[in-house]
Amino acid sequence: MRVTQNGNLLQLTWFPHFFPVNCYLVIEDNELTLIDAAMPFSVKGIVAAAAKLQKPITRIILTHAHGDHVGALDELKRQLPAAKVYISERDADLLRGDRTLRADEPQMPLKGSVPKNITTVPDVLLQEGGLIGSLQAISTPGHTPGSMSFMDQRSRALIAGDAYQTFRVTAVAGTIVPLFPFPAMATWHKESALASALKLAELSPAVLAAGHGNMLTEEPVQAMKLAIRQAQNSLNKGGR
Repeated sequence: MRVTQNGNLLQLTWFPHFFPVNCYLVIEDNELTLIDAAMPFSVKGIVAAAAKLQKPITRIILTHAHGDHVGALDELKRQLPAAKVYISERDADLLRGDRTLRADEPQMPLKGSVPKNITTVPDVLLQEGGLIGSLQAISTPGHTPGSMSFMDQRSRALIAGDAYQTFRVTAVAGTIVPLFPFPAMATWHKESALASALKLAELSPAVLAAGHGNMLTEEPVQAMKLAIRQAQNSLNKGGR
């Protein structure tokens, strides 16, 4: 596991050169917030990273309910029973294995590894604008119907889940990246994903932290805007 720190944000990465899977620790005054739960084997690394910071993980926030973001959730909750679990109201359905689309959603098949055996029940169902410590919740549907991103109000670091990827190149969810197409292949609705990417770029984050790839700390908005143009061109050409 690789650990990269930028201010109050730590990125924990497994397989960084092949198939990077990230989760994040956000340092608060007296506690830690974990964003995403990576893979089932990630528990030991997450707990060890928190121990080095000498603060307890009191919150576990999920950007969305795909398997590579919730894999360690049950075991983490077993080891950290006091930690509250947060997920969007919409993706709470996916977390319990319900792939049913709602009547007001684009009727496109859900993609990606929706878990079937997660037993953890979320403590808090998030809506747009909710505050969790220093983080503000931002609704960013597209990759999944209930995907959310989180902006640290202190540093303007944006933890975007799979709304963007930064491995190989920076890309909007749904844009195929050669040699690493997997986030795109798991994206539910490209048009919604593009709208969410635009929404995030307009927030002018100082750091872009995605679910797959390195943190962008130098001109992330420029990279996001280029990714948006590429996604727009793909959709205009009929790419779905």
